[in-house]
Amino acid sequence: MAKGRELKGRIKSVENTRKITRTMEMVATSKMKRAQDRVTAARPYALALGDVISRLYSPELAERFPLLRQPAQERRAAVILLTSNRGLAGAFNANVIKEARTLLARLEAQGTAIELHTVGKKGAGWFRYVGRELASSRIDISDKPTAQDASSLVEGPMADFIAGRLDSVYVVYAKFNSVLSTPSTSERILPVAPPSSAAEQRDYLLYPSAEEILTELLPSYVRNTVYRGLVENTAGFYAAQRTAMKNATDNAGEMLNILRRTYNRARQAQITQEIAEIVGGAAALQG
Repeated sequence: MAKGRELKGRIKSVENTRKITRTMEMVATSKMKRAQDRVTAARPYALALGDVISRLYSPELAERFPLLRQPAQERRAAVILLTSNRGLAGAFNANVIKEARTLLARLEAQGTAIELHTVGKKGAGWFRYVGRELASSRIDISDKPTAQDASSLVEGPMADFIAGRLDSVYVVYAKFNSVLSTPSTSERILPVAPPSSAAEQRDYLLYPSAEEILTELLPSYVRNTVYRGLVENTAGFYAAQRTAMKNATDNAGEMLNILRRTYNRARQAQITQEIAEIVGGAAALQG
């Protein structure tokens, strides 16, 4: 019955694993819902900021604001990569890192020097493993990012862009479309892109002037874009972790069914063998 005892041990082990993955699935679902609420709250503000900037934008005003400066050539760029501190989320971090690698390769192919800033242990660990120098590495941002976190991430690159030391700034993150759709995205946040088409003209009474309003709104728009990337990346991570843990729980259930059937067959065979031995022994005694 050694095989039976071995199967019982494996069944117990898989049951314990399934309890852990089920618990992690429930925790990820709860955290994903809260992260999704932060994404939903952040998007309208970003759209409103973009709408106001597009309505105030004019080529004459653009010449006065460094954040709207469109460089003729990207000689130096900063890339901010957002990953997570933890794993157990399937290919989530690998996909974001792959998107960053694609962006880096494209920029370097056109002769752009890059400084790489990472958020999260996974991104920093991978690029250190391949020998890539990092301009900065942050692992202190929690799964509840704040506006202050976003500001601390982008203030340095934004100051370098204003001073002319950078020609562009990109952020790479997982965009949260739905629980099952979190595509990796690279977005250029500096320079702030002018509106693609003329916005609907409205009769605004501006106080203070459009120039003073843009002075305040443009940095806020950049910070908000990074903040939105942080909250969407967090929601995407927990969606991926929930899916991974649900798959692990389902696979553990299927494995348990197979192990239990195998155990029952082995036990039935053992009982049949014992009955046959008893019947054979009785027949020998009678003979």
